[in-house]
Amino acid sequence: MADATIALVMIVKNGAATLARCLSSVQGCVDEIIVLDTGSTDGTVAIARRFGAQVHHFKWIDDFSAARNAALSHASCDWCLILDDDNWLESGHEQLRRLGAEPFLGQIAIVNRFMQNGAIRESTEWVTRILPRGTMYAGRIHEQAVNTAGLPWQRLDIRVGHDGYMPEGLEAKKGRNEALLRMALEESPGDPYLLYQLGKELAIYERHDEASDHFLQAIEGSSQGDSFRHDLIMRSLFTLKQAGRLEQAILLAENEFANWPDSPDYFFCVADVFLDWAIRHPAEAESQFLPIVESSWLKCLEIGERPDLSESVAGRGSYLAAQNLAVLYENTGRKALAADYREKARAMRGTQTAAS
Repeated sequence: MADATIALVMIVKNGAATLARCLSSVQGCVDEIIVLDTGSTDGTVAIARRFGAQVHHFKWIDDFSAARNAALSHASCDWCLILDDDNWLESGHEQLRRLGAEPFLGQIAIVNRFMQNGAIRESTEWVTRILPRGTMYAGRIHEQAVNTAGLPWQRLDIRVGHDGYMPEGLEAKKGRNEALLRMALEESPGDPYLLYQLGKELAIYERHDEASDHFLQAIEGSSQGDSFRHDLIMRSLFTLKQAGRLEQAILLAENEFANWPDSPDYFFCVADVFLDWAIRHPAEAESQFLPIVESSWLKCLEIGERPDLSESVAGRGSYLAAQNLAVLYENTGRKALAADYREKARAMRGTQTAAS
C-alpha cells in the first residue's frame, strides 16, 4: 500500500535542548507528529507546535508504558514511529515511506553514543520502534511492545542516533531510571531483563560492584535465546573487571566461550580481562596470559565488525583491537608489528568514519 501513513509518536519532558533536532530529522517522511508532554517547564511545547505537532498533556505516574500508550491513542496513522527527544533519524527516510499494508513489528538500529576512556564510542542496539496502529506497550520502564497478534519482527534499514548516554544526558536522568527499575523488580522479583537493565543503569554511573551482582543474577535467570543476552554477557565481563573480580570474570568467559564464536565484543572483553590478570600476575604474564590477550584481539580482527549483534561496540572488530595490538607489540619489543598495527588501526578508523 503505497499510501500507508506514519505518525511520529513521542513522550517528552523538558526536551527543549534536543527536540528540534529530532523533529527536523523526520520532516518530509511522517504524516503527523504526536507529542505527549508529561510536565515540561521549558520551551518543549512551543518547539513541538512550531513543527506542527499535536501536543497533548499527561500527568506522569512513574510508568513509561502508560505514557507511551496514551500517546499512541492520539495517533491516526497506519504506522507509528517511536522516538525520544534525544533521538534523531540518521538514515532510512525512504524506507519509512514504504512500510506497506502488511503489519509487522519493525526493529531499527539505535546508535548509542557514550564516553569511554575519554573517547566517544558507539554501540548499535536493535529496538522495536515501528509499530502498526493498535499496538500497545507493557512495562513500567524499558517498556516493550506487546505482540498479542503474533506479528513477525522485521529488521529495517533505519538508523537512529541517540546521545542520551553522553555525560549531560546521564546527569539529567540520574536516579530516575534506577528508582523505576527497583519499583518494577518489586512487582516482578527476579525478572532477568529488569535485573539486566538495573545492572546496566548502575554500571553507567560506575557502580560496578553492584552492577556485577545484578548482571550475574540476570545471567542465572536468562537463556541463550534472549535478545539482551549478548549485551548482558559483555557488560558482565566489563563490570566484573572494573570491580576487580577477575576470577569471576574469567570463569564467566570460560562458561560463555562456546556461545559467542562470532562476537568481536566477546573476544575484546576477554582480552581486557586477561590483560588485567597479566598485570596482577607479572611472573606468568609473558608465558601464559599475554598470548591469550594477543590471540583474542587477533580474533576480533578475524571476525570483523558485527553491528547486527545487540549493542556491539563499533571498533571492537576493527580499529580498537588493532590499536590495542599495536600497544601490546610496542610494550613487548615487537616494533615492526607495532608499526604495522598502528597503520592498520588508522586505515580501519578512516574506513569506518567514512562509512558512518
